[in-house]
Parts: sequence; C-alpha cells; structure tokens
Amino acid sequence: MPNSISDATKWILPVILAGGSGTRLWPLSRKHHPKQYLELDDSITMLQSTITRLADLSCASPFVICSEETRFLAAEQLREIGQNKALILLEPVGRNTAPAIALAALEAVANGDDPILLVMPADHKIKDLAAFTSAVNAALPLALSNHLVTFGIMPDRPETGYGYIRSGTPISGSTAYTVNAFFEKPDLATAECYIAAGGYFWNSGIFLIRASSYLAQLEMFCSDILHACRAAHAGRVYDLHFVRFNEAAFLACPDVSIDYAVMEKTTAAVVVPLDAGWSDIGSWSALWDASRKNGGENCEVGDVLSINGTGNYINAGGRMVAAVGLQDMIVVETKDVVFVAPKDHVGEIKDLIAQMKLQERPELDCHREVVRPWGKYESIDRGERYQVKRITVNPGAKLSVQKHHHRAEHWTVVRGSAIVTRGEEVITLSENQSTYIPLGEIHALENPGKIHLELIEVQSGSYLGEDDIVRFKDKYGRV
Repeated sequence: MPNSISDATKWILPVILAGGSGTRLWPLSRKHHPKQYLELDDSITMLQSTITRLADLSCASPFVICSEETRFLAAEQLREIGQNKALILLEPVGRNTAPAIALAALEAVANGDDPILLVMPADHKIKDLAAFTSAVNAALPLALSNHLVTFGIMPDRPETGYGYIRSGTPISGSTAYTVNAFFEKPDLATAECYIAAGGYFWNSGIFLIRASSYLAQLEMFCSDILHACRAAHAGRVYDLHFVRFNEAAFLACPDVSIDYAVMEKTTAAVVVPLDAGWSDIGSWSALWDASRKNGGENCEVGDVLSINGTGNYINAGGRMVAAVGLQDMIVVETKDVVFVAPKDHVGEIKDLIAQMKLQERPELDCHREVVRPWGKYESIDRGERYQVKRITVNPGAKLSVQKHHHRAEHWTVVRGSAIVTRGEEVITLSENQSTYIPLGEIHALENPGKIHLELIEVQSGSYLGEDDIVRFKDKYGRV
C-alpha cells in the first residue's frame, strides 16, 4: 500500500454503479437501455460522463457494475472512451448498493491489494469538475485512516426528492464532519426546517472507502450480506472483460442499501461537503432543472418547433414535435411512445409504470431500436405473422450461428456486403442482393467490410419472439 497521500492517489479504484432501470425517465429510459447509457444533456452518455470526470484524479481502471442485460452496452461505451481495461462486474440480480459494493470490494482485494474505492452512481450530473476533484483529494486522508467518507451536497433549496445527512462536529485538519444522522426523503415542511437549521446536506450516494474497511464494517453490521457475497464471489467466472458471480449464492443476499447496511450504524462515517453543481437525474423535472435552456427557460432536444411556451422540457426522438402555448410541461417523443405530463405531476409516472407492468407492455423493456454486441436492429413494422427489421452489423462483426423453430427470414442488403452461411452453403451478398433462410435452417451473418452492413429482414412465421433462437456458436458468450 502507498505510504503517502500522493502515492495514495494511484490507489483510487473507481467503482461505477450502473445497474437499475431508471423507470422515472421512461420512455427514454427502459429496462434494457436505462438512463445511464443515454446522452441526455451532453454529447456523451451518463456512464461515460461519470468516468471522464475522473480525468484529473490518478485512478486505476474502473470497475463497472451492471446487469447481464446491459453488459454489451457498458462494454461498447467504455471502449468508445478508451477504457479498454475496465472490468465489468455482472450482478446476477439487483440487490441494491450494499451487496454491489461488497462484490467490488471483494474483487478489489482478491489479489492482495487494498485500494480506496471511489463509489459513484452512473446517473449523476456534476458541472464543476475542479470542485469534485478537490473534494475527493480532501477526503483521501480520511479514507486512508479507515473512515467511511460520504459526500454531502450543499443544499440550495428545501428539496423533497433527496435524502439528507445531518453533520456533527468538525474533524480537525479537514473539511469534513462526523455524521450525526441520516434522514429519508422529507416532506416540504421538514425540508424547510433542515435548510433553516443549517448543518444538513443532501445525500449524494458517492463514497470514498478503503475496500477492507468496508468489508470489515459490513461483517460487523450485516454479516449475512457479506457471507452471501463471499460465496457468490468465490464462484466467479471471468469472461472477456466480464466477471460473473454465482447466482444461487447471490440470490440469498438481502436487498439493502449501503446507508441502511453500514453508514447509519457505523461510528466511522464522515461527510465531506461537495459544492460542484451536482444533480441526481432522477425525474423529468430534475432533468429539466439540470439541462441547458433557451431564452424561454425551455429545454428542447431534437426537431422541436415551439412558440409562446415557458418552462418546458420537449424531447423529439424521431419526428418533429410542434407545441404552442405550453407551460411547465414534459413532452417526450420516441419511435413508439409519446409521453406528456405537467412537471409537477412527473412523480405519478410510477403509477403509469405499474399499469404497464400489469398489461405486460413491451415498451417498458425495449426501444424499437435495440443494441446488440454486433450492432443493432430496429423494428420497422409488425403484423400477426410477420415482422420487418432494419439490421445494422458493425465492421468485422458476426452474428451467432443459429436457427429458429418458428420463423423464416428474408434478407436484403441495402448497404455494404455480407457473408451469409445457410446450411452448408456460404455466399456473399452485396447491395440490392437478397437471400432466404428457411424455417429451421442453421445460418449466420457476417460483415467482412470496413463500413457498416445494413440489411432489411422480413420475418414470417407463427412466433416472432427474440427467444426463438437456438445458438450453436457465439463469439460473445451468449446461449
């Protein structure tokens, strides 16, 4: 381990919490493509922004914790920003932050190291990167001395959407305070009392903790979490940049946040003030608040034509959105959904989500455009016994060798070239050429070129679900 603060910076290991479905930002955020993988108010995604804000800190390659379903999204977005050495930890199921951080800590100490973990959710926005860097550096001596550091956001209003931390006594020689108490999201009257009293911070959910210190505190206060995570970690398997944990063992783990499991119980917790333009993008109104606006205090994304409106968030994903005289409204258009709500009613989206779950609406899980490790596909049209898709295959990529029990497929190349395996036959198709894959035929598709391959696929048959795939060989480890 390092023996000075300057050496210690090399031992900061970022742990990025990128799980969760972000349903409060539906319909942009969905189960298989949640908000942390979206470009909401920037040219890069929230996950990428979380990692790039570490540029002025000397850190190890990050751990990114996500689900099996989003692993290729995470891997591709890490590749795009040059994070090819990042390790992606796959949660078998969601079990909240305490177990997720435990898996990261166990992996961090597995080779005898004991780094300082900088735990950050992937769905936060921080505007002042210099202030963020300064706060992390100020917290390092405390983490090195086995304090569990949380970062408290300096509040500028009585906010009911965040939890609060009440600070205790100042810690000599630092900007930190002991933690007196944690509080859940308050009502407005209580939040106003907190602001008036002073000494309260918003709970950011960002932590700086030594790996071994966290594991020791977890053993003390929630040993059942640690024991389940140890068993899950002992059965881990490495696959490319992914780490898979034993699912049966992890299923036995309680669903508990780090606040409940450790921070509210330990005497080692301290809070470091963070005044860096932080925002938890947890709702449409929060996104409007954090986004760049025009002269009418409107945030407009995409092809938007709006007149005589104020205080609106309008996002046009595929078509032009035209609006007249709107005030304090949220309008979100995607290729398959239009969502409209007053800003002061966006909390009711949870009731809308509940209704869609009861109706088993597919719009909860996927967009019409779905990302795959080899590229993407977009559903263009669908009927009772047919479906039309636009398939885009990355240069050099190959789909799995597979067959379908219930559908046949027609492929027409519209851009690039394709190598098609159809039974024992291998053919090359160029633009305006097509082929037919009969039901039950083993087949594969590859892009041998240096540009994206685009083709139109027409499926026909009695069942057109994505689970009608029998894979025989897959370079991405899917079954």
